Amino acid sequence: MTSLYLEFGGRRFRTRDEVHDLSIPLRFADEQLECFGAPPAREQALEAGSFVGDVRRGGSCNCSTYTLTAHCNGTHTECVGHITAERLSVRELCTELFSVALLISVEPVPASSTSESTTPPPKSGDFLITRAALETAVRMLDSQLAATELSRLELWRAAIAQRALVIRTIPNDASKRIRRYSEQPAPYFSADAMQWIVTQGVEHLVVDLPSLDRAEDEGNLTAHRIFWNVPPSVISIGSDTRRRATVTELAYVPDQVVDGLYLLNLQVAPFAADAAPSRPMLTALIPE
Repeated sequence: MTSLYLEFGGRRFRTRDEVHDLSIPLRFADEQLECFGAPPAREQALEAGSFVGDVRRGGSCNCSTYTLTAHCNGTHTECVGHITAERLSVRELCTELFSVALLISVEPVPASSTSESTTPPPKSGDFLITRAALETAVRMLDSQLAATELSRLELWRAAIAQRALVIRTIPNDASKRIRRYSEQPAPYFSADAMQWIVTQGVEHLVVDLPSLDRAEDEGNLTAHRIFWNVPPSVISIGSDTRRRATVTELAYVPDQVVDGLYLLNLQVAPFAADAAPSRPMLTALIPE
C-alpha cells in the first residue's frame, strides 16, 4: 500500500502500510452469527431454464442469488433512515473517502453498578457501555503518550475530516464472529454515553455490537435517536437531524489492532437502502 500523508492539528502524519479489515466475513456455507431472530444469510445457485449457476453441478459458471438481512447478518452501516419515514439511503449519505478515527477499548459494566441509564431502564443482568468508561478509555490512551506529544484526543478533535470513533468491547474474542446474541445478550449504550459521543463531534461510529440499544427495548431506540438527534417518537427528518452521521454495527476489531489514532475508510455496498453491508478499514496514523 502506498502511504498517504495528511496534516491536521499542526502536525503531519503518514499512514502505516498495514491495513486492518474490521468486517466479519459473511460465509454463506459456514456458521454465522445470529441476532434479532433473523434467519441466516443464504446462497442459492440461479436456475433459469437449462442454466444452472453452479460449476459443481455442470453449469458453465457460478451465479448465485444471495438472501440476507443487512441489519442482522453481518457487518453493516446504517443511516438515520433506519428510524424515519423518509426512505433515506446510506449510499447517498455516507460519501467521505476517509475519516480520522480514534480506536478505544471499553469494558461494559453491570447496569446495577452505575447511575447511568437509558429508556427503558436496564433490566437485571444487563451490561452498559457508560460515559465514564468511554472517558476513562480516552484518558488511558492519552497517558500512554510521551509528555512532549500532543494529546491524541486533541489531535483527533483538530482533524479536518469528519471524525470517527471505533469502540472495541472487552472481553474481545473471535467468537464475536459467530455469536448467537439471542443466547448471549449484548451490552448496549447508556444515554449519557451516547450523548458524550455526540458532543465529541463523532460523525461515524463503529461498534462490535449488534445494536447501540438493547435488543428488546420496547421500540425506543434511545441511543440511535440521541446519535442522530431525532426526538422520541418522531419519524421525520428535522433541521437539526444529524443526516450524514452513520453507525456501523457488528464489526470485529482483532486484539492486535492497538488503541490509537487511525484513518478510517468506510466501504459501504451501494444499496439504495437505510443499511448496507460494509467493510470498515483502518490504517494507523504515524506522526512525521
